[in-house]
Parts: sequence; C-alpha cells; structure tokens
Amino acid sequence: MFPYHDENDTLRPAYVTIAIIAANALVWLFVQGGGTEYSVAASVCNLGLIPAELTRSVPPGTALPLGGGLACVIDPGREPLHLLTSMFLHGSWMHLLGNMWFLWLFGNNVEDAMTRPRFVVFYLSCGLAAALLQTFVTPDSIVPMVGASGAISGVMGAYLVLYPRVRVFTLVPFGFFITTVALPAWAMLLYWAFLQLASGLFAGVTGAQGGVAFWAHIGGFAAGLLLVYIFRRRDYLVAHRSMPWRPRHGRWA
Repeated sequence: MFPYHDENDTLRPAYVTIAIIAANALVWLFVQGGGTEYSVAASVCNLGLIPAELTRSVPPGTALPLGGGLACVIDPGREPLHLLTSMFLHGSWMHLLGNMWFLWLFGNNVEDAMTRPRFVVFYLSCGLAAALLQTFVTPDSIVPMVGASGAISGVMGAYLVLYPRVRVFTLVPFGFFITTVALPAWAMLLYWAFLQLASGLFAGVTGAQGGVAFWAHIGGFAAGLLLVYIFRRRDYLVAHRSMPWRPRHGRWA
C-alpha cells in the first residue's frame, strides 16, 4: 500500500516539516551531488552510520567493496556524529522522494500537535533511537546506514497515537491494476509496522542481507509511540481535533 492523502487538516503551517524536507533535498543536491555515483558513495561512506564502526567490533581498515573500484573503509574512531548526519543522506532519488513524501503526509499533523522546537527534538530523537536499535541488532555490520526513514517511522508512530481514526487514502496494486482504498490510520500504520517487524525477524532467521534497515524502522516507530506523550501539547491537540471535518474522498474501507 502507498498512502497518498489523509483527511487531516492543520491549524498552523508546517514550517519545521518543510524545513526538514528542504534540508534533505539540499544535502542530496550539494553534498551527494544530486545522485552522481562517486558523490553518493563518498557521502554514504564518510557520513553514513556504520554499526561496526560505532561498536568497534571490526578492525579499522576493514573494507566493504562497492563496485566500480570503490570501497567503504572502517575508520579508527567511533564517529558518533554519524548518528545524526546519516538521517539526512539517501541512496537514490527514489529513496529521497519516498521518504520525503511520507514525512510530508504524516509530519505536518504531528508538528501541529507540538510546538515547533519540540517537533525538532522529537524528530531527531526518533532518528537516534532508530539508529541505535539497528546498531544493537547488527553490531558487526559494515554496511553504511543512511536515510530519514528511522526518524519518519517515529513520526508515523506518533500519528498512530494522535490520530488513529483519521482516514488515509492508499494506492493498492492488484496485478496490473491499481485501486484506491480509504483506511483508518491505525489499520494502515499497524499493517506497515507489522511488515517491518516480520521482515526484520525473517532477515534475522535466514541471514538475508538486504538494503532496508528494518530494525531502524521498528526502533523509530516504537520511539514515536512513546515520546509523543512527552512532546505533544494537549491544548494544541485538542484544538486540532476540534476542527470541522468533512469527508472529501471515497468511503470507509
């Protein structure tokens, strides 16, 4: 399922959400070269989070071949700053666009339930929790981890707590056909979380190595579920929920 719209207006402009999206886009363009092979590889290796580098479970100098004569080499230091920088890096245009779409769809309403400074701290805290859980589960991994999806997973967890019954419209493919379905947010988000958990457990049992940090998604989602109770403003949330609401698309699934 791919969500494309929710029936959840905001009281205030989502300036922080927009700023985070802009920051990710600027990093992609000016740090990662807009997707050029060498720039992406260099940024991912030099600024991405490598669990084995943080845990120092692999000797410095260990290399991960990337193809095309390029390789990621483990640095001598732990590089804790990469816990932060990795949140603003991406591996491809589709990776960036997909993450930013989910951030916009769910982030503006979560921001609307917090003060803007609180939302910044909440977002970064979820990203840190995501990275730390992935590192805990795969402490020997030398594969760099990049992307905003861990922090965005936290935003999705917060959305589940704040607006569980809001309708979310999703695209659902059936073979060559695509249809749209309106689901309550709790159904769509719990389904997504189940897929992340099942995929993480499957990868752990089979030893499969893929390109998705499922445990980072789980860590971010769990952090969002818990931290939203600390960061939300009750008066903001009450005002948000009291807005007139009228269905605009489709019917309940």
